[in-house]
Amino acid sequence: MANTEEKITALKTHLACPDCGSSDALTLNVDGSTKCFSCEKFTPSHSTTTVTHQPLPTNFIGGEFQDLPKRCIQEDICRKYDYRVGQKDGKPCHIANYRDKDGKVVGQKIRFPDKTFRIVGKVNTPFGWHLFQGGRRITVTEGEIDTLSVATVLEGKWAVVSLPSGAGNANKTFKDHLEYFESFDEVVLMFDQDEAGRQAAKNCASILSIGKARIAHLSAKDPNDLLTEGRGAEIVQAGWNAKPWRPDGIVEGTDMWDLITDDTEVESAEYPYAGLNKVTRGIRVGEITTFCAGSGVGKSSVCREIAYGLLNQGQKVGYIALEESIKRTALGIMGLHCNTQLHLGEVVPEEVMDQAFKATVGSGNFVTYDHWGSIESDNLINRIRYMNKALGCKWIFLDHVSIVVSGQDGDERKMIDILMTKLRSLVEETQVGMLLVSHLKRPEGRGFEEGRETTLGHLRGSAGLGQLSDMVIGVERNQQDEDLKNRTTVRILKNRFSGETGEACFLRYNNQTGRLVEETLEDLPEDTDTNNPF
Repeated sequence: MANTEEKITALKTHLACPDCGSSDALTLNVDGSTKCFSCEKFTPSHSTTTVTHQPLPTNFIGGEFQDLPKRCIQEDICRKYDYRVGQKDGKPCHIANYRDKDGKVVGQKIRFPDKTFRIVGKVNTPFGWHLFQGGRRITVTEGEIDTLSVATVLEGKWAVVSLPSGAGNANKTFKDHLEYFESFDEVVLMFDQDEAGRQAAKNCASILSIGKARIAHLSAKDPNDLLTEGRGAEIVQAGWNAKPWRPDGIVEGTDMWDLITDDTEVESAEYPYAGLNKVTRGIRVGEITTFCAGSGVGKSSVCREIAYGLLNQGQKVGYIALEESIKRTALGIMGLHCNTQLHLGEVVPEEVMDQAFKATVGSGNFVTYDHWGSIESDNLINRIRYMNKALGCKWIFLDHVSIVVSGQDGDERKMIDILMTKLRSLVEETQVGMLLVSHLKRPEGRGFEEGRETTLGHLRGSAGLGQLSDMVIGVERNQQDEDLKNRTTVRILKNRFSGETGEACFLRYNNQTGRLVEETLEDLPEDTDTNNPF
């Protein structure tokens, strides 16, 4: 036995020994055997089943065991897995024989040079599974050639199998043969490195017991690519370096150093109002800010001012106003530039109009959506994604949330909850800064048109509006008071960034220019009650 051990190549050293408890005396060899140099225990590799090739059913085709030189796979590995070269209908082909749990051939996958294939019999078990009956570790690939490739670099001494029908049905394969995969201590998923393969690996890992699955990351598309490029050692290392899979979003504190020490600032921009900036620290990408107010109080006017301020900062804006035409939106924002209410038909010289256009909606930094009324939420999401991905909009305005679902059948609250969840996911995906407008539900007693103070509980229809927003800003104005009807209070109802809430600023509406201009406390009359009780 001693002489046999000396000839075995070590793969990893200084590992912990499960028998004597030594922290660094165990050596893992390429063939899967282990030797502890503390307690002197030698554990041979898990034995594999030797296959006796039985006569094939009459509807199956035969073939020869050969080297596969273009794939860098030798005959002995092909013989072990019963992978042959033959002919079908006068055309050369590769033949992968599939077996049941007793080792009987029950199906064939016949592959032709043009990469087309034909299935004969039942091909619904992992390819090669009859060779390995449980043990320490098994590697799973997407196809037969990749299994032969991995088996080649592991010298046929470790369990390697493949999926019968690739990544597309990987979930079903694992569910149908869960007991088999669970009979191994570790399951290494060495799927193709394309999107389908990566997603299939995550899906399969979630089916297995916690801690059992490991996902290997390759430096090429698949194992055979590495093998044919003379980089077989990278296959071995990818398998042994595969870390235990954990669900998305689970992060160990020990992996967070780079994140914590990354001093990259979140991209942000300023509101056009100093008081609002002081409390909120500006607008940030990757956040949802919801503006809420009663009907006619002026939340859309506030949003137009913010959009105009972003355009002045050279930011690209996507503006979706579902209750007005795109002409009304454009004239409203252009009017802010020339301090004129263009949407009311105010006439300005053509050169002023041209300058306003070029500085705002015609600057190349403004995108809108020609639509009015309700819209199916997935269509809306797709258009917002296009504004960001294709057109480069970093800031998206949606005015307003309720009208998105207003023309659809169903419970408004539930539909807004679903919409907010989709918008939240979209913001996380694209990292846009999203500014929403929401109506408030009608309160008992004094209404919002009389200056009633807003709260999170007044958000109309859905708790998701408040829960999934990073910032909620109330806009308050007493439309019935002659002295106060042109004064707007901006109140922070939720501030996930800094936690500061309360009155942020006061805005004065100018009837001549159509502008909302910030007032300081010093500008207010001495008898003004800034707490705005009702």
